Amino acid sequence: MAAMTTVPSYTPSLWVRVCHALPRLDLTMQMKDNVFVPDSWEYQQTLLVLSSLSAIALVISLLVVLSFLIHYCCCHRGDRSEGSEEEEEDEDASTGHGYSGKKGRGICCVTWMAVAAVTLCCVAIGIGFYGNSEANDGMYQLTSSLLTANYTLASIDLLISDTIAGLQLSISGPLTTMEELFTGSKPFLVSTRNCRRLSDNVVNLLSSISLARFSVDTGLGNDSRISGASIIPLTPVPPSVAPTVVPAGGLMPNPFSPGWAANTLMVNEDYRWLSYVLLLLLDLIVCLFILLGLAKQARWLLILMTVLAWLALFLSWGSLGLETATVVALSDFCSDPNTFVLNSTHFNSGTSSDVLDYYLTCSRRMNSPFQQLLTQSQRALSNIHTHLSSLERNALTQFPKAEKSLREVQQILNSTEGNFHQLVALLNCRGLNKDYIDSLKGLCYDGMEGLLYLSLYSFLSALAFTAILCSLPGAWRSFPSESEEYEDSDSESEDPFTSHQDSKRFLQWQPWL
Repeated sequence: MAAMTTVPSYTPSLWVRVCHALPRLDLTMQMKDNVFVPDSWEYQQTLLVLSSLSAIALVISLLVVLSFLIHYCCCHRGDRSEGSEEEEEDEDASTGHGYSGKKGRGICCVTWMAVAAVTLCCVAIGIGFYGNSEANDGMYQLTSSLLTANYTLASIDLLISDTIAGLQLSISGPLTTMEELFTGSKPFLVSTRNCRRLSDNVVNLLSSISLARFSVDTGLGNDSRISGASIIPLTPVPPSVAPTVVPAGGLMPNPFSPGWAANTLMVNEDYRWLSYVLLLLLDLIVCLFILLGLAKQARWLLILMTVLAWLALFLSWGSLGLETATVVALSDFCSDPNTFVLNSTHFNSGTSSDVLDYYLTCSRRMNSPFQQLLTQSQRALSNIHTHLSSLERNALTQFPKAEKSLREVQQILNSTEGNFHQLVALLNCRGLNKDYIDSLKGLCYDGMEGLLYLSLYSFLSALAFTAILCSLPGAWRSFPSESEEYEDSDSESEDPFTSHQDSKRFLQWQPWL
């Protein structure tokens, strides 16, 4: 009982409680509860409404960018004549290089606005990489715990099947031979038949333990037609190298299989992780090439990056909608996971709610639902051992031919008792409950934190790309055209005093001359 107190407990995190407390509205704008029922259409409507907030934000972003485009395209046409007059006045005050006056200040403002937006985008990318790593760590812990639980269930099923097969072998083989040898001695024959009857009782008792059988076949990929004695348990391996077994049709097996769940989650997590890495790399490339285009004043490069920025803007708001729905649904599950597992038909099919409650809570006040079966089996095995010891002392002197059969039965009994002790240890709730708690911590702690960071990344990157799309048109207008550069170069080459004036200014600037 003292060891039971060391079982770790699970409590919902602060972020889980905050997200779980968010109000829920359906498509008719009516309040709904926040109970996690993923198969319910009403619950799915609440997630759709929350996801639609990112669509509204996308529309606002498009309106903001459109207003800036209208401002640059329409409102600045009247400034061209004024700008030409100011440029003629500023030519005398300029040094022949760069810009000055209002035009220079406008160019500086637009450039720094684009640089600030790109910097914000780079910060968002860093947050996204961290969140993607955290989410991947949480899913790795979840799948590892599920594989460990599947290995425990497979081991239980193997021990039960081996024990049953061994007892059936002893009943059909050595015990039958001993009955034939002890036909003339009624006391020895009664003891042998008692061993047969007790062996049958143990077989029936162990056959009623159905904890492992409902969840091993699919997860391990074993054929259900194979007898229990031939089942080979899988050793849990890291999710990166574990085999992927998907049931026919790709549907969730009923009842639930932790092995199938682990393999399915590993495949989906690989695709999710790779998708976010590609999205982050796309954002990073766009940001870096925007900086390069501003530095080189390459208009064609900025046009290309503008197209990619539009794509990144849509992807950012879209991913934010998916992340919002996932975070809220995950918070609803993590706030009370035991209730969902107990009420879900995918989990409680094939086993009783008392068995699930025992392994989910693992409370000291709860007795094992298999305690009575195990106690009766242990007593039956002890009685078989007592009868065999009596036959060894009394019957072998009169029936020496029965020694071989008696030794075989004793050997099977010793192996059965060893398997039985291992079975008792595995059926204890501490092992499976620890796997359950570890899976919850991986999903609801690291996984939840990673999704929140990814949501923050999507929001910041969407804001950054909105600002970038607003500032890049102004940067295009500030770049000199090819004709202007050609005229400037011709005027400098035709003026014989330009180089002399520049050198004179350079000499006057030197403090040591």
